Amino acid sequence: EVHLVESGGGLVEPGGSLRLSCAASGFDFSTYHMTWARQAPGKELEWVSTISLGGGNTYYADSVKGRFTISRDNGKNTLYLQLNSLKTEDTAMYYCVRGDNYNWRRGTPGTHWGQGTQVTVSS
Repeated sequence: EVHLVESGGGLVEPGGSLRLSCAASGFDFSTYHMTWARQAPGKELEWVSTISLGGGNTYYADSVKGRFTISRDNGKNTLYLQLNSLKTEDTAMYYCVRGDNYNWRRGTPGTHWGQGTQVTVSS
């Protein structure tokens, strides 16, 4: 059974940093593109970033480009998202998704979602 468990969220002041992790199990992690998505209160789900199988290609939403960095460690079956220069508008539940930047939405065949980790940016 596929499991994705996010961690690393929390409360941080504007301009601060966090590092999110996603521990994956139940599938061959190194053979899947992986994605981070987020949902702010009262807003739609938003694609944040995707990383290719080996980590050589990364893709970012314009809203986070230059501030967030996605990475992965296939030896540890773990996905990461480094969040820098955080803004209040980055406040959201962040989800780890087994899927690529075209096929990531909930319900898309083959995708799997974690339970999420909350990031709150506030002074």
